[in-house]
Amino acid sequence: MTLGTIFRRYGTLIGFALILLIFWVNLPETFMTARNWLNITQQLSMLMVVASGMTIVMVMGDFDLSVGSAASLAGIVAGLLFTLGYPVWMVVGAALLVGLLGGAFNGVLVSFVGILPFVATLATLTMFSGAAFVLSGGKTISGKAIPEDFSNFARGGIPLGDIGGVAVILPNLTIVALLAVFGVWVLLEQTTFGRRLYAIGGNIEAAYLSGVAVRRLKLIAFSLTGLSAAGAGLMYASRVASANPTQGSGLMLNAIAAVFLGMTMSEQGAPRILATVVGVLILGVLDNGLTQLSVDSYIRQILVGGIIVLAVAASSITKRSRR
Repeated sequence: MTLGTIFRRYGTLIGFALILLIFWVNLPETFMTARNWLNITQQLSMLMVVASGMTIVMVMGDFDLSVGSAASLAGIVAGLLFTLGYPVWMVVGAALLVGLLGGAFNGVLVSFVGILPFVATLATLTMFSGAAFVLSGGKTISGKAIPEDFSNFARGGIPLGDIGGVAVILPNLTIVALLAVFGVWVLLEQTTFGRRLYAIGGNIEAAYLSGVAVRRLKLIAFSLTGLSAAGAGLMYASRVASANPTQGSGLMLNAIAAVFLGMTMSEQGAPRILATVVGVLILGVLDNGLTQLSVDSYIRQILVGGIIVLAVAASSITKRSRR
């Protein structure tokens, strides 16, 4: 096995290991602690859910730019319904329905109208964002409007016992993220639906000729991505006990970056949900370590942008090398 082959197959994992080593050396007392890692997983839970949904559409060779604004809109809808006195279960269901319908709208535009995913989801990004601002009046919904049963969910978790004399709890948000990852793994890796999505991503014309219902499958895939965005919006609203029309603004970029990072670890250069998880962890660990080192947030944004460029470049090189 040549060095080039090793780099193509394991370069991302080697880079991740180096990042861990650098932060461990520079933050020996705080970085590799159970509490810090549980904190990282909780912070990443919303991104993990959105990136899981993004993996579904990127398997087909598409992507969804509207997930961040869809998350914000779902949170605002939930906040408004809470102010009107609706119960938690009904509010959660309504917000998830908003995300599902928003994703379905994207699917209709892409599959049945024939608009390119970039154009269609860029348009709905603006629409969903505008709707969130109109419904909220550009203000944050917080205070007594958010019931304790809803906000306490993000603060709760399953006790794991004492580790190093510290009580450790697996946060509920982390559990939700793990369930989302497992659900997408089953969908993509263990079902005919998933295999057909990969067929569409591999060669859409061949999929058509093979009798695959491409339009219907794309509609379902975009709907599931919208659903995941709404779920992330609810998780964020629960965590901060408020709803803000811009709360999901950073999710789209990071979700796409995580999927691209995962694609560099795939033999075929295709998205895989477990590889996406690694991509999310890389972004989360990088942000956590740089924050502890007091690195400016704008510098962190530059690094994330650079990571996206490297991930896309590595994915392209990997694909070309296999032709």
